[in-house]
Amino acid sequence: MGCSQLDELTENERSQIIRRLQTGSEMMVYHQKAERLTVKIIIETKQVAVFCSSDKISTALNIAEIKEIRQWETSEDFPRFIEKRKFRRMFNQSVPQDCKTCFTIFYGTEFILNSLSFNADTVEDAENWLIGLELLRQETLAANTTEIIESWLWKQMYSFNQTKKNSISKKDLKCLLRKMNFTVSSGHLEEVLEMVGANENDLNFEQFHKTYNHFIFENQKSILEEFEKGPAAFKLRNTDAPNSSTVGLYDFQKFILYPQREAWAKDLDQVKDLMSIFMENSRKTNNPKLTVGEFLSFLFSKENSIWDEKFSEINPLEMNNPLSHYWINSSHNTYLTGDQISSESSTEAYVRCLRLGCRCIELDCWDGPEEPVIYHGRTMTSKIKLKDVVKAINDHAFATSDYPVVLSIEEHCNPKQQKVMAQMFRDVFQDKLLTEPLEPNANQLPSPNQLKGKIIIKHRKIQESDCTIKQSPVKKVITSFKKMRNDYRDKVPNAKERVVMEKEGELCIWDPIDERFYRHDCVLSDNKLYYSEEKQHEDNPEVKDGSDLHISEPWFHGRLAGGRHTAELLLHDFCERRNRIDGTFLVRESDTFVRNYSISIWSKSRIRHYRIFYFLEDGHSSFFLTIKEIFPSLCALIRYYRRNPIEYDELNLCLVSFLPRPDSLPPPKAGWFYSSLSRGKAEDYLKTIPRDGVFLVRKRKEPDTFALSVRIKDDVKHFQIHRKNKYELGSFRFDSLEEMISNLQEIPLNFKLRYPVTPELVERFQKEDLSTWDSETYKEIADGNPLEERCQGVVDIFKCNIECITRHGTPKVVTLINKETLKRIKFTTKSLEEVDEWYQVILNIIQRHQNREKMRIEEMESNANIALEMSDMVVYCQSVKKKSFEKYSYKEVRSFPNTMIPEDRNETADDKLCILKYHCTALTRVFPSADRIDSSNFDPCPSWKLGCQMVALNFQSDTYTFLNHALFTLNGGAGYVLKPEWMRDPTKKKTTKQNITIKVIAARHLPTGMPFVNVELWPYVNSRSHQIDDYSFKTSLGKVEQTNVNPVWLGPKNPPRCFKVDEPDLAFLRFEILKESTFSEGVPLAQATFPVRGIRSGYRSVPLKSSFSENLELASLLVHVDVKQVED
Repeated sequence: MGCSQLDELTENERSQIIRRLQTGSEMMVYHQKAERLTVKIIIETKQVAVFCSSDKISTALNIAEIKEIRQWETSEDFPRFIEKRKFRRMFNQSVPQDCKTCFTIFYGTEFILNSLSFNADTVEDAENWLIGLELLRQETLAANTTEIIESWLWKQMYSFNQTKKNSISKKDLKCLLRKMNFTVSSGHLEEVLEMVGANENDLNFEQFHKTYNHFIFENQKSILEEFEKGPAAFKLRNTDAPNSSTVGLYDFQKFILYPQREAWAKDLDQVKDLMSIFMENSRKTNNPKLTVGEFLSFLFSKENSIWDEKFSEINPLEMNNPLSHYWINSSHNTYLTGDQISSESSTEAYVRCLRLGCRCIELDCWDGPEEPVIYHGRTMTSKIKLKDVVKAINDHAFATSDYPVVLSIEEHCNPKQQKVMAQMFRDVFQDKLLTEPLEPNANQLPSPNQLKGKIIIKHRKIQESDCTIKQSPVKKVITSFKKMRNDYRDKVPNAKERVVMEKEGELCIWDPIDERFYRHDCVLSDNKLYYSEEKQHEDNPEVKDGSDLHISEPWFHGRLAGGRHTAELLLHDFCERRNRIDGTFLVRESDTFVRNYSISIWSKSRIRHYRIFYFLEDGHSSFFLTIKEIFPSLCALIRYYRRNPIEYDELNLCLVSFLPRPDSLPPPKAGWFYSSLSRGKAEDYLKTIPRDGVFLVRKRKEPDTFALSVRIKDDVKHFQIHRKNKYELGSFRFDSLEEMISNLQEIPLNFKLRYPVTPELVERFQKEDLSTWDSETYKEIADGNPLEERCQGVVDIFKCNIECITRHGTPKVVTLINKETLKRIKFTTKSLEEVDEWYQVILNIIQRHQNREKMRIEEMESNANIALEMSDMVVYCQSVKKKSFEKYSYKEVRSFPNTMIPEDRNETADDKLCILKYHCTALTRVFPSADRIDSSNFDPCPSWKLGCQMVALNFQSDTYTFLNHALFTLNGGAGYVLKPEWMRDPTKKKTTKQNITIKVIAARHLPTGMPFVNVELWPYVNSRSHQIDDYSFKTSLGKVEQTNVNPVWLGPKNPPRCFKVDEPDLAFLRFEILKESTFSEGVPLAQATFPVRGIRSGYRSVPLKSSFSENLELASLLVHVDVKQVED
């Protein structure tokens, strides 16, 4: 369940779920063995407890240590996971088929996590546990210091009393105090117990809490002497006991404002809220006061941390730079759980790294029996299946961070298994996998924001140099057309380029908008099919019968009452008003002959009437005035004679204009007209149909105004039409909208009206994606093509598949389908033989190309030992073997062992500048050298300092990973940290230098006694002018304090020390707690490392962590820090 789903739960629902978990459930538990046990939540200690009996706990795990609660979704995953943990024989039939009842808790404080698996009785019970555990985990992580102390004390009490009676005996208390390293005499203990109100035999929890407060205060009250010397903003009086004196509201506010330098403390309400965390509820008032014991607890608390949490917040505005401008959290040999020679490989290692915020993980791929495997080749490390790793990556890649994950593939597989690998990536990652550039014309890497949720492949890519088979040059020859018109044939010899004409002729190309075939002049040349604009309608035999197309034409008046006489009157009146223009006409149904028509024409002040003949033969309609010119439709006949003169019965003129039907608006059949359509909706309609020339006419709100909306060059233009005596479009005047549209279709201006946008057409486009049928490809048309200016489009045959089947009522239709865009073009011809001929020629071209391409690919794969499928996946992270930082592409990634990274004292200023410039544009991955067989790490600081983005460390090791964890604490643990400006642009100045003065004062809750603190500034500068003492110092203890786990370091032996920080952007302050040892410099107990840029001044707590940077409960240092800028 995601965080958003948890947020939707009401408080009542949350409480009910937690109460169910406190009550407990019986379920199958898989731990050291598989058995049915009771599992409960102990809310006081914040633990998950497994009971082997009603009052005996067999296992208890801290909720604060839970890293993941995983529900198993398939019946294969859970058994496989259990089998790996040696439960093969115990598992049997206990897991239901859907596995929704099964879940596993992953917990621990080291890299390799422990796991505890469960199988609940019902899905509902499993869901309650999943939700409840996640709620408690979030609540525990957000708990304040007082709540953590209380939970810790409950754990101490229950460790001696598992009956959970909320009390502890005096005898057990003495043992517990010794365990906590409090050295207390019996007499003094009795005094304290009497002070807290304990009875003769035992203490309740409240009394136990007060006893703890007393002894820890007594142990460290000398710290308060610091505030009596004057650096603080107030003086403390009596400090003998935790409650002996108080710090008032205004004194505490001054302390936060001045020594602590917190500007927010000007808000008194925020100060009160902070104080309330450390006070008992009974004492919370509007004028709060902290006891000196509570004040001391505040000083050691996480609320007073040395680290400024604003630097742990993600800053989306800083995620818009190219990838090369970031340090990227990276892992080496991610699959290993131990050393490099014999340790176990595990998919859980990938899960752990990804959930720790790692954004670059390594896949060491080798040939397996049937599919690739991952392991450290030629060693005794175990093998895991690549498919299991890929699934784990897919499931967990973006659990912690939404920003891109880079898969650094060390390839040892043959091309055959690489193909399996590539298909696996595509099948599992799907749209997460980046396979195409985001911006093809970019000259820099995209940003993390642009690549959110993407998985990027880092791998070698096939280069052109890997192929020796070159494309043969195209022969230039002169050819002639045999089937084109004479006017076209005359143009061919004058073309600039003389190219091979494999075939030419006339094809009928399908128009999916008009749903018909149109004839085009076509040339198959240089493996491309060029085609002209469609020929005029009279030359196009339509699939549908055209005998009724004229009904919606404005010049067709149907059957006129009064016939010939009425036609003469109407035409005479119309021509007298229009200056007697010869060629004005109308068409009407014949009074005498069925299915025949009459055309009435004004010529030389007279009206002439002629019969238009119609006959039907073999299902095809024919129309003609004279037997010399026959047309498939009446529309075709009129269009022809509007461009060509009628030479008949003393006539020799063209049809010029027509008398429109006496309708004020277009008839209903004119689907391009809309009486109420907004401008925005019109644009939506036109953009739906991806063809230039689509149009519609709409009535505007203003009286007698209309708009012609046309799609021109992928943009929508609107032209205003005014109706006065006539319809005016610019300087043109028309008697009707139909006449205007008809003229613009026949005689185009700067544009041509081609497709009327009807509601039916829009609906058809919304139901069916007709864009794939759009054959127009204007952008691909090159100058000097065989059709010259007549070329409308071109199809690259090499990019197409071909098929020939029956379509649209036509026996054979050839379809060319672009393999990349899926756009298609369909054509046929007059004869089946000619269709077969075109199909065979194109098929031969495709097959020749495929065979040649196959040979070329096989040779490249063999030469490079890279499968094309893997190569094609590489977009931005192309692995190269170059070792220099000259002549590079922003898409390249160089890889180096850490031994090749120059140290400060070995690099010249020019070398450093060259490397920094390279890293402004391109990427580098640095990895541990091969001699680190124990999985130890190198110091990453020199590599980071040179701008190297992916400095890969062994996450399973605790050496130097503290620096990696510290750096990537910045920016919300997103795995991407923006490098300082001077590293992104070497011309910029570096950040102002700093002096940091540090004094170590005390510690609480250390793992063991005899400790000392080593404070270090990283990175060290190895030069003659700097000594190691300039970057580190140690504390020392008196003999009495050596065994104390709550030590105090005061006095002249532990003076403040000052560090000079030259580069605050890449400096770290490290505190290491060590136990004195006779045989070494010290045994590490705890540590804490922070980027200098986020350190706060004042008396500060240093929350301590393990060597794997996991929180140690309540363990902390108290230090005084003073950070000052140093002006040059």
